[in-house]
Amino acid sequence: MEHKHTNQLIHETSPYLLQHADNPVAWHAWGSEALRLAKEQHKPIFLSIGYAACHWCHVMEHESFEDEEVAQLLNDHFISIKVDREERPDLDEIYMNATILYTRGHGGWPMSVWLTPEGKPFYAGTYFPPEDYYGRPGFKTVLRRLIELWNERGAEIAQDASKITEILRQMHRPMKTDILPREAVSMAVWQMAQSFDTKYGGVASGSNKFPPCMSLELFLREYRRNRNPELRAAVELTLEKMARGGIYDHLGGGFHRYSTDPQWLVPHFEKMLYDQALVSAIYLDGYQATGRKDFEETARGIFDYVLRRLQSAEGGFYSTEDADSEGMEGKFYIWTLKEVKQVLGEGDARLFAAYYDVTEQGNWNHAGDAHVPSGPKNILRILRSPEEIAKQLSMEASELEKRLAAARQQLFTTREKRPKPGLDDKILTAWNGLMISSLTKGSAVLHESKYQEAAARAARFLLDRMQKDGRLWRSYRNGKAHLMAYLDDYAFFIDGLIGLYEVSGELQWLDEAERLMETAIQYYWDGIGDDSGFFFTASDHEDLILRSKLIADNAVPSGNSVMIANLLRLEQLLGRRDFHEKAGAILSLFSGNAAQSPFGHERFLCGLEAWHEGFAEIAVIGPFGSLGTQQLLATVEKLYLPNKVIALLDPARAETARIAARVPLLAKKQMLDGKPTAYVCRDYACQHPTNNPAVLRQQLEHFSN
Repeated sequence: MEHKHTNQLIHETSPYLLQHADNPVAWHAWGSEALRLAKEQHKPIFLSIGYAACHWCHVMEHESFEDEEVAQLLNDHFISIKVDREERPDLDEIYMNATILYTRGHGGWPMSVWLTPEGKPFYAGTYFPPEDYYGRPGFKTVLRRLIELWNERGAEIAQDASKITEILRQMHRPMKTDILPREAVSMAVWQMAQSFDTKYGGVASGSNKFPPCMSLELFLREYRRNRNPELRAAVELTLEKMARGGIYDHLGGGFHRYSTDPQWLVPHFEKMLYDQALVSAIYLDGYQATGRKDFEETARGIFDYVLRRLQSAEGGFYSTEDADSEGMEGKFYIWTLKEVKQVLGEGDARLFAAYYDVTEQGNWNHAGDAHVPSGPKNILRILRSPEEIAKQLSMEASELEKRLAAARQQLFTTREKRPKPGLDDKILTAWNGLMISSLTKGSAVLHESKYQEAAARAARFLLDRMQKDGRLWRSYRNGKAHLMAYLDDYAFFIDGLIGLYEVSGELQWLDEAERLMETAIQYYWDGIGDDSGFFFTASDHEDLILRSKLIADNAVPSGNSVMIANLLRLEQLLGRRDFHEKAGAILSLFSGNAAQSPFGHERFLCGLEAWHEGFAEIAVIGPFGSLGTQQLLATVEKLYLPNKVIALLDPARAETARIAARVPLLAKKQMLDGKPTAYVCRDYACQHPTNNPAVLRQQLEHFSN
């Protein structure tokens, strides 16, 4: 529907907000102007929170926010505010907790919350159909009832909202105790293992399955300690089933956000940058721990997708690709057998269909939803190994794979001509930090310099375009950076900078990591009382109804969880004992939370494990480009060593003296017999230096944690 007017969102940069700029609803962005109007006019606020790749957000916009009758109700009786949850995770976190309280556990997006003019929530839900539907109140019904209640009982509603706000304040109160012992990690892993699906991998649930990256990382850490084959089996099964399922894009690479079924077949088709970062990292861990080539290939597939589709010309990484194209979910990704035959011809189509489960009747039988394509639909997935299919088709596995690779390329080329899903091209500091971290790891483990180069480009972009006066911004698009950064932005970017230093030996990255850590401590650390820990928002952030300290690891790890590892790694690399104390303070502050609920605190528990196990400090001295240096580094990266720091020193570089003075691990380290040399140390006490990769491997394998 065309409208002759636009609302205040036309001035925003977020693609999600701009999607709503020509709605007849008089939307405002969150800010002082909208909040002032609510107070002046004594109107309640209707707060709608979503994001660009959200399928049901699009549905609710089309059904309700483009509707003139709905717009009239909202415009006459409410101040309507639209928020992109990816730009404003502070608001999303506060009001999602309110939504979960009001709906008794049913959060999600689009989030619909009604607030007093002071911003206190008094009613909440998620998606509402436009009209009453199967006993569920429609959006118009809800609006009319809330208008009536506000007019009749406004003062009473405001009192109740104050009580709810107090409950929200209590919800995130840290459960401070002594730092949990190392055994708590083992107990948590055992508890989590009981919930894993022994048939398809992942966490057993009624329906939706998300890639359990952080749980798998914890499993691998525990497996490294106790060699329990059940833990390794759970990791291998999950990584194998995910990579073979429809949640992975077999033609273009990359992972969709989650699967709507236990078998990983039907995804919710959006692709999020943070998922690409976290999932690629766990496949690298899996590859190091098991040596499985298919895990390496999956990690490469993710990285190559990100570099091809999500890296901007300026270097930063875009946020998401939509679930929908041509108004329908998943349309870009699905195939009919007829389409496959048209592209590949009968012979290769038969091979491809046998391997990727493409049938005449389709494998996604989703009927009756106007937002999903009709007719037989196939989501590409692998049900049997190449060896099984080759045997069935009486051919060599190598020949099968060669023909499948050619077929994938043909189908990918054809698919590229289809209308593509929408791209949310805003650049978020936190998500870029996650991607930089994973790419640096990928460059080391897979020996791919292009991944390191892409990570360095993104880091330079963030440093050049997404900070002002030494403070980070949250979001960037079309030449404009804005919104004060959150703890996650600092934590994830520092993690990425440390990774860049470790793979390049370039001191600039370590300098920036330390500087940003000190900035984070200055503005986010709680220096009052005994609680300590990092707040999610800065001390000079706008006043909201509460200021949270978050520890729960959700779709992304919490900033506090990531900061534990950052502080411990920087302590080792820079000799900063004060950083060690701050890591301990975070562990103490939230240990009670993790003990009560291991699920949702997986990255925190990884930090706890690192605290107890200590770090392998690895110094490599030698010309970076030389074969000897590369062989030593390859030896380090072949092993799964989650708790390690690496410091490189090239004697030929100009700033060698400064680097050696700056990084205690490198002080007085030299090449042995004029050849590239590795030192394996703990607390700066080193084993005998070696330039023999086999000896280095032995030292690392026997490194006593």
